Amino acid sequence: MNALTTDSNEIWDLELVQKRTVRTVLASQISGGVGVVSGYTVTALLAFELTGSATWAGLSAAANSIGSAAAAFPLAKYASRVGRRPAMRTGYTIASAGAFVAVMSAITGWFFLLPLGVLGIGAGTATNLSARYAASDLVPPEKRARTIGLIVWATTIGSGTGSLVSLSVLDPMGQRIGLPNFAGSFLAAALLFLLAGAIIEFKLRPDPLILAGGVGLAGQPRLPFKTSMRLILALPPARLAVIALMVSQATMVSTMTMTPLHMSEAGQSGTAISVMLFSHVLGMYLFAPLIGLLTDLIGRTPMIFLAGLIGAIGAVWAGVSPGEDFFGLTGGMTLTGIGWCFGVIAASGLLTDSFPVHQRASVQGAGDLCMAGFGALSGIVAGTIVAVWSYQALNLGAAGFGAGLMIFVLVSLIGRSAKGSSSADTSPVRDPGHETLTRR
Repeated sequence: MNALTTDSNEIWDLELVQKRTVRTVLASQISGGVGVVSGYTVTALLAFELTGSATWAGLSAAANSIGSAAAAFPLAKYASRVGRRPAMRTGYTIASAGAFVAVMSAITGWFFLLPLGVLGIGAGTATNLSARYAASDLVPPEKRARTIGLIVWATTIGSGTGSLVSLSVLDPMGQRIGLPNFAGSFLAAALLFLLAGAIIEFKLRPDPLILAGGVGLAGQPRLPFKTSMRLILALPPARLAVIALMVSQATMVSTMTMTPLHMSEAGQSGTAISVMLFSHVLGMYLFAPLIGLLTDLIGRTPMIFLAGLIGAIGAVWAGVSPGEDFFGLTGGMTLTGIGWCFGVIAASGLLTDSFPVHQRASVQGAGDLCMAGFGALSGIVAGTIVAVWSYQALNLGAAGFGAGLMIFVLVSLIGRSAKGSSSADTSPVRDPGHETLTRR
């Protein structure tokens, strides 16, 4: 039995603690995922109803990504000071408050409350993203990616359920109790975020980051954002990981943002668009456990290369498909989702492998901030590119991101080969901190 004795003389079986941690994070991820997607599904619709402007509708939807980027690092830094549980609980609480503000926007008709509330919901998105790291705090490197993959897979349940029930179940329920259009989905999101926070508060015990030794180490100050970024930029594997996170997110968000409009303008039905989006979501999450296993087996860097390749192929396929070509657009968007999954799982594992435990939460938060921020920027710019040029130009640009990632991987490999050294980013590394835990 691998056991750890803490400073308070408590003895923990690490294997049992890890199983409990994964179960807890899975439950919170599902509840929080339904909340995020339930709100996201109706954001643009409510914004358009209140303003009559497609531009404001798009910007309101982008507020989720902006809020996620803004919350990612502060929550991670908070986790590095006090642990995963308080940070995740705080993120879900902010998200719940944001969803309640969005409900008030629907009730009062005050549009400015909507993007403000959606910014708060973005903290729930950031917290859901941080769950993959919370689940891997106590995992040895050779099993880390498959654990991250399992947590990413759980998003299939949350996101899939949220996309199916938001307009068909939650919003009609809200209308039956006297709420205006779309308020029911936001109200359900607020309650689901509270549930996710309660699951974390009462079940994520002991705190995995504290148990792993990542909190409260003497002489180890918590890292500000600039310091975290300097550490990332100074380490080639970490640079590759963050670039892969940014490219995977940008490729997925930019194409996903405009494909529904492209299909609608070509006369495709709402059902066809919903099926396309559902297939895209399945691509993002359904195969995550298998992708995590492959990442542990063949290495982080090869999987990042495949992320760029698959994402580029998907973007090109969708880009060359006419707006009325349901199968071409659905196939292309499904591939971009799969490419995103490859990139996020492999890059998350690589970033975690690259730093000692007392630095991980801060650099993970910095990486997620870069990822969410670049994704938000891509989503905002996507509409302008389509308006000025075309949907095809947008997708070819997104494919260029994937191709650029592949080139960056090859250059990194050539550089390491020229130095005659092996690096931790091609395969799981030994984690001295974890070995210390399991032997104590």
